[in-house]
Amino acid sequence: MSIITLNDRAVRSVSAFGSLSGGSMVLIKKLTASSSSTLSFVDGSSDVVLDSTYKEYVFTFNNIHPSANDRHFQFNGSIDSGSNYNVTKTTSYFNAYHNESDSATSLTYDTGADLAQSTGFQGIGFGLGNDADQSLSGTLHLFNPSSTTFVKHFISTCNFTQHSDYSWNGYVSGYFNTTSAIDAIRFQLNADNIDAGDICLYGIL
Repeated sequence: MSIITLNDRAVRSVSAFGSLSGGSMVLIKKLTASSSSTLSFVDGSSDVVLDSTYKEYVFTFNNIHPSANDRHFQFNGSIDSGSNYNVTKTTSYFNAYHNESDSATSLTYDTGADLAQSTGFQGIGFGLGNDADQSLSGTLHLFNPSSTTFVKHFISTCNFTQHSDYSWNGYVSGYFNTTSAIDAIRFQLNADNIDAGDICLYGIL
C-alpha cells in the first residue's frame, strides 16, 4: 500500500486491485452501512471526488447485508448533485447460479433484470438473503462520469448469497444515456435498510 498525494491531500492507493484496470487505485471515500436506507457518493460532499480528476471510478462492495430477506441491491446516478437519482439507462444483465444442495445450476440472460431507457434503479444483486452468514460483495466500474460529450458506461460483477441458499454471480453492464456529467451515485435496497456492509470509492490513475 502506497501513499499518493492528490490536491495537497494524502490518500491511500491499493495496488492489489490496480492490476484490474492497469493503474493504481486511489481510495477516495468509504461508507459503512448501519441500518442505512441509502449510501450516496456526491461529488464535493464529505470529501467525495466524482469528477474529471479520474477517467474511471470503482466502487467496491464488502458484505452488503440486508435487514430483511429477499431484497435487491440497486444503484442510480444523478446529474444534479444528488437532488434526483433518475438518469436514463439502458442495461443488460446475466447471471450464473448454483445451490448448496447441488440440485440446480444455470447460466442465463435475465430480461426481467435489465433496463431499456429507464430512469429506475438498476439491480446489481437480486433476492439477497439476510441470514447471519449471507451477504453481497463485488464491484461497479464507472467510466468517465464527467464527460459532457459521451454517454457514461458502467460494468458490475457481484457474488451474493440468495435467500434460498443459492450462490449467484450477477453481471450488469450498460450506460447512463446522458451527455450531462454524472456527479453522484446512490446505492440502496428495493425495500428496507442495508443492515451492514462497506462501500468504498476509488479513482483509477
